[in-house]
Amino acid sequence: MSAQLLGLGDALRVDVVLFVLAGVLLGYVVGVLPGLNRPAALAMAVPLTYYMSPLSAVAFLVGIAKASGAGGATTAILINTPGEPNAAATALDGYPLAKSGKAEKALKVALYASVAGDVLGTLVLIVVAEPLARLALRIGPVELAALTFLALTFIAALSGRSLARGLAAAFFGILVAMIGIDAETATPRLTFGLIELADGVPIMVVTVGMLALTEMLIQAQEYLTQGPDKSVEQPAATQTDRTLSWPEIKSLTPTTLVSSGVGIVAGIVPGLGPTVASFLSYALAKRWAKPHERFGEGEIKGVAAAETADNAVVPASLIPLFALGLPGSVSAAIIIAAFTIHGVMPGPRMFEEHGRLMYGVYGAMIVASFIMLIVGRIGLTAFAKLTLVPATVIIPFVTAACVLGAYVETKSIFSVWLMVLFGVLGWVMHRYDYSRITFLIGFVVGPLFELAVRQSLIITHSNPVRLLQHPMALLLLACAAVVLALFSFAPRTGEAK
Repeated sequence: MSAQLLGLGDALRVDVVLFVLAGVLLGYVVGVLPGLNRPAALAMAVPLTYYMSPLSAVAFLVGIAKASGAGGATTAILINTPGEPNAAATALDGYPLAKSGKAEKALKVALYASVAGDVLGTLVLIVVAEPLARLALRIGPVELAALTFLALTFIAALSGRSLARGLAAAFFGILVAMIGIDAETATPRLTFGLIELADGVPIMVVTVGMLALTEMLIQAQEYLTQGPDKSVEQPAATQTDRTLSWPEIKSLTPTTLVSSGVGIVAGIVPGLGPTVASFLSYALAKRWAKPHERFGEGEIKGVAAAETADNAVVPASLIPLFALGLPGSVSAAIIIAAFTIHGVMPGPRMFEEHGRLMYGVYGAMIVASFIMLIVGRIGLTAFAKLTLVPATVIIPFVTAACVLGAYVETKSIFSVWLMVLFGVLGWVMHRYDYSRITFLIGFVVGPLFELAVRQSLIITHSNPVRLLQHPMALLLLACAAVVLALFSFAPRTGEAK
């Protein structure tokens, strides 16, 4: 109990609260600016945490992750330009509301729904993560290897239109994670004679290059081919159009609760993520709509459903990270970098070895929820004006931040060139529909997966028959086989517009 109380007290320290506030402000700005998104913002922010305390570093990133989702609704509602795929569901009803003069009401619904989903997801994380971690401590290497393979299969199946390409990206990420000196044989692997690769590829270089820099390359390509976007002038709104009445809040409550549940489940299951959660919640709300509710034409329940699920995913995706060491989303995968920089290895032993830190993170997440509500409400109008910042300003600024971030960790120009290489690789993967998210998660869990496989081979003496002594591993492998079969033969559709 003392560790819990001390951790919660740490979350209320002035420096931690200030870093949470800074993260929330940065998250809102990134979410509002067209062309930026949550993973790119986190990737750029990881280098900034290098000189912070472990709690301040994670709290700062959590603030960014939470607020960027809420801020992303601004561009989707005002100019019909979602910065991330999950915000596209918000635009379905948010933009029609803005065109009818109800932009402020739509922004308020998005903010309150985001905070509600975030708070509920955080509470589930606090309740579930530690008991699940205790259960995970009983899992042996064979079961862990099977569980990791199942998670990678889920992610590969749900991250793109091709299961084969998803698996290829995941195992390519694992291959890149193997670069460096082999811990067992002390021999160099895939270093190509470069001493700079002896310690492996830095996770910060990979995340900044594959997410932030690649995103800027994509935005630059779109700007050159399509030209600058034109903003839309909104009609004047009445007082009724700007305010949110109590009857409207009461009508939104069931939608918020259901959508929170959808977002929590999507966060726990690796590979689903905020995009699936947002569109699934929107589809459920539309299916249960009353006759007078016209989804797609300006229904506030559509905005609430999408934003609640989107933000519930963020804390829920940390459940498998804290309990099993497996990131439930790309944002959780990037947060691993902050932990590892400060010598903390995510997984079930975190609660035993760093109990005070974990409860400090819980407290910081709750603080971030309240700060997000206050900052979002006060800056509702100001943040909306950030949508006018042109791409010609955003792209050079973010690219410079990527170069600086890659240089900070190793103080080496080699890291900068390596970051550029991964940025170009990410653009190529995007061009040919190979999931960068799957690659990144494969890279993050690669060392864990390799160690579990090696230990499994020793335990079973490389004899597949001995798997019969591990029924849980067989069950997990069977689930992976079912996923492979379903998504291999299921008809593929085009990407959501």
